[in-house]
Amino acid sequence: MNYFPLFLNLHDQHCLVVGGGDVAACKIRLLAAAGGKITVVAPQLCEELVQAVLDNKLVYLAASFNESQLQNTRLVIAATNSEEVNRHVFEACEARGILVNAVDDPASCRFITPAVVDRSPLMIAISTSGGVPVLARNLRAQLEALIPHAYGDLAKMAADFRDEVKSKLLSVGARKQFWEKTLAGPIPDMVFAGQNEAARRALSESLCADADTPLQGAVYLVGCGPGNPDLLTFRALRLMQQADVVLYDNLVSAPILDMVRRDAERVYVGKKSNNHAVPQEEINQLLVRYALQGKKVLRLKGGDPFIFGRGGEEIEELAGAGVAFEVVPGITSAAGASCYAGIPLTHRDYAQSVTFVTGHRRDGEVELDWPRLVSPTETVVVYMGVAQVGKICAQLIKHGRNPDTPAAMVEKATLSKQRVVVGTLSNLAQKVVDQGIKPPALIIIGEVVSLHDKLKWLAD
Repeated sequence: MNYFPLFLNLHDQHCLVVGGGDVAACKIRLLAAAGGKITVVAPQLCEELVQAVLDNKLVYLAASFNESQLQNTRLVIAATNSEEVNRHVFEACEARGILVNAVDDPASCRFITPAVVDRSPLMIAISTSGGVPVLARNLRAQLEALIPHAYGDLAKMAADFRDEVKSKLLSVGARKQFWEKTLAGPIPDMVFAGQNEAARRALSESLCADADTPLQGAVYLVGCGPGNPDLLTFRALRLMQQADVVLYDNLVSAPILDMVRRDAERVYVGKKSNNHAVPQEEINQLLVRYALQGKKVLRLKGGDPFIFGRGGEEIEELAGAGVAFEVVPGITSAAGASCYAGIPLTHRDYAQSVTFVTGHRRDGEVELDWPRLVSPTETVVVYMGVAQVGKICAQLIKHGRNPDTPAAMVEKATLSKQRVVVGTLSNLAQKVVDQGIKPPALIIIGEVVSLHDKLKWLAD
């Protein structure tokens, strides 16, 4: 994070703008909208600012900048066409601990002004850390089209009810649950339709009903896919912003975890080969315990919860304890890896079926139905097989699969560091060792692997 995002209350605060051109005028509009008391220092003013002076909207000093003008100033913007003057303003402000921005010069800024979507009191700020302001403006334009202006009315109505909600719903969890239910229900639609009074009555009635309702906990098993946050479902994203507590494992990537609500409690229950940070039985009990405390519990899982994710075991425990739950599917790693590696799992000319198996060891051996996996027209995908790739390939050859069958290992599928190692059953294990492939990775075995060079669209 290059900048700490915040919103300043500038109402009745003294703000100094150095420069009197069109760029300065743009910044002054924002400062005026925020209620700042504005002084402009410049040898001359553009037409817009001349009119602002005539209308008594700002104080004008027809002079060059000097440090005495900084007295009692809360915030300063340097908007001249001279880098030397802007730098002088920056250094003078830094010496006095005054927030300062030099337009289009990030090195001379203690803060930057974002692109703003204004739905007051709702404000949305977008920044590229001063690097590409045009990109921020483009994103603002998209948001302007997507977010109705009535969101401001909705935000104001909710703020008006804040004290009443706090007095009737004493716990933070109860208040959070009330607002989540309210904002996901019909009341916002009433506001968007201009039915503000009806919305207020409905909100008041809902609050009275909720005051007598105990806090309800629930568990949401959410598949995160193979790691790329762009592949999350909309439902997953919404639940990630509503959770009180998050249990996540080793396969949940850092970019995905960053999208979880920032004040949610986070509990790592990761599993690696031969290293279970938290035993599965304890994970099951944790889910029940948090839900019975009235919390919304998010169980984040790599891939899909029901494909080698032990999701079934977890919801059995929840069902037995009478805890409400929901399962949100994710893109399983086989689908993500095959698509990003350019290896179709089925193809009319190469494979008419596909089988998913796990290479996770039990008692030191891989226990699979080997005779069923040797058909030349079937693709086999092996999850959690990095450590056992040699044994897996050897067993398939032993039970009749051609040693020259194409095979691939896909590491960190769908991420920027994805690597694909292509070989055959006879040499894949050695290639994996030579290239230092580490989990998370999976194996794809079958004639479809031969299409990788032709169909790959992401560089290895």
